[in-house]
Amino acid sequence: MRNTDMNHFSRVLVAAATLLPALALAQFGGTPPVDLSEARLTTMAPTMQVAGTVVSRSDAFLSAEVDGRLIEVADIGTRVEVGDVVARIEDTSLRLRARELESEITRAEARLNFLEAELRRFERLAETNLAAQSQIEQTRSERDVAGSDLAVVRARLDQVEDQIERTRITTPFPGVVAERAAQAGERVAAGTRVVRMVNPESLEVVARAPLNYFRFVQPGDELAITVAGEILHAPLRTTVSVGDEARHVFELRLDLDASLPVGQTVRVTVPTADVREVLAVPRDALVLRGDGIAVFIVDEDNKARRIRVTTGIGEGDMIEVRGPIQEGDRVVIRGNERLRQGQEVSVRES
Repeated sequence: MRNTDMNHFSRVLVAAATLLPALALAQFGGTPPVDLSEARLTTMAPTMQVAGTVVSRSDAFLSAEVDGRLIEVADIGTRVEVGDVVARIEDTSLRLRARELESEITRAEARLNFLEAELRRFERLAETNLAAQSQIEQTRSERDVAGSDLAVVRARLDQVEDQIERTRITTPFPGVVAERAAQAGERVAAGTRVVRMVNPESLEVVARAPLNYFRFVQPGDELAITVAGEILHAPLRTTVSVGDEARHVFELRLDLDASLPVGQTVRVTVPTADVREVLAVPRDALVLRGDGIAVFIVDEDNKARRIRVTTGIGEGDMIEVRGPIQEGDRVVIRGNERLRQGQEVSVRES
């Protein structure tokens, strides 16, 4: 064997000789290092999880408001701002009608101007008894009718111009084109769905829970939302009782400040009883063995004492425990797997 191999083998033997006593010490009565926490009083409530869905608060189908042929529809995925055009309907016939009405307005204005001039002329002649009063009244009546006719034509032109404006389908909120219900070239009628708009930045979670638990939640409460193993917290914006003979549930709507896809399924944690004060420890403090559940408490002499407990409700990393344990007791949360009753421990500094 070469000298280098002999030196390496010697170093391995030395390391093993150093490590084995430490392992033996930890296993057979030494002072194993542990991490501690404290049992503390806190408020909790029993809970259940209900299914929820991420939805957009701005999600709408935009429909045609006039009859006509679609000549343009935005592609799916197009991002738009308020007022952007996402579809256009052919407006040729409407523009021709507008030109026709503009001509009628010109003619009506000319007749009105003529009758007003005639009325002024007859009124001057009446001062010298050269015009009959009946002629004046007839001209005034014709002038008023001409004024009304002009107002009607102008109103018709305003209606046509409004229809021309409505041939452009614009977005009422920022978002993305999520669906095209009609294609360019198709003829649509007023009310026909054309595109679906969704704002992926304005999100909320909609969930339904049994009506029995309606009184245990209030708007403003922070509820836990579980999605893909991650826990988020969101404020409850409102609750809506929608129970009927078929469904004894109420609806919860929570504001969501997170980037999740619309349609994502989540689990919402809902309280099922009033909040109460309990003694709780971190879940990592629990030791499950054949004779039940226990926790290890470290006394003032840094000796571990095993205590049998029963568990209750939980919230996050904390869980209720009942047994001979008091508020402020130091419980082992790391290194408790191999501890024995009365074994001395070494407390690691956090």
